Amino acid sequence: MTRDRYREEKDFKELTEVNSSVQISKVKDEVSKLVSNDIKIIAKNESQKKLINSIKNNEITICAGPAGTGKTYVAMAIALSLLRKTTNRFKRIYLVKSVTTLKGEELGFLKGDLKEKIDPFMWSFYVNMEKLILESSLKTLIEKEIIRPFPLAYMKGASLDDCIIVADEMQNVNIDNSLTLMTRIGSNSKLILLGDINQIDMKNKQDSSLEPILDMFTDTQNIGTIMMSSEDENVRNPLITTIEAKFKAYYKNNQKINVKTAKELLLERNGT
Repeated sequence: MTRDRYREEKDFKELTEVNSSVQISKVKDEVSKLVSNDIKIIAKNESQKKLINSIKNNEITICAGPAGTGKTYVAMAIALSLLRKTTNRFKRIYLVKSVTTLKGEELGFLKGDLKEKIDPFMWSFYVNMEKLILESSLKTLIEKEIIRPFPLAYMKGASLDDCIIVADEMQNVNIDNSLTLMTRIGSNSKLILLGDINQIDMKNKQDSSLEPILDMFTDTQNIGTIMMSSEDENVRNPLITTIEAKFKAYYKNNQKINVKTAKELLLERNGT
């Protein structure tokens, strides 16, 4: 390599690093204006405490748990808190979710651009964030693409740096797409994968990747796995636990499907 060529590459690298630092600084300033107060996160059960610690201490966290245990809320609270802090280089939150619809509720062809098509699937993220920051602040963060939905269909070839990626409804993502998603993580990034084994909406339930990736990455360095159970406090509404139990009994009595709790699945995996 000639001296001039070496110098050009060195100058380009320095320019890129400066621009990246400037961009991150601008994002942090913008976020601090929109999210004026730090977001305090208090665990309401032991599993939430494990989830919080895992996200803080690992590059990747995989969490499965029943409805109402606060998985998405905790993930969004930590993501927003990290985005606001100036002691890190996170400049964006990516939101990822399967576009699998509920059984019998196919939407058909959705009009509009990509954002208009994907937004309805992101509402659960938005609802949780609106509990943490003002609706107007959330709208601005989305408009400025500091918080950005990222469809799984467009993941291939992307390298996501300096960001927090939160993927929900992982029980509706197949193993190939989980591989694609997990290998998108770039430098200085966190990936949080969430789901509920009890609510698989895929036509073939065996295609779900949530349980396999929990098995694969248990006891893997820099990857945390958490399995919440029905015994964890239901922080959304205590009636949810009762509702799920009644439906489980209904399915069993009518010989449709055997809906297993997260605890039962965990015991099966451990061979007990």
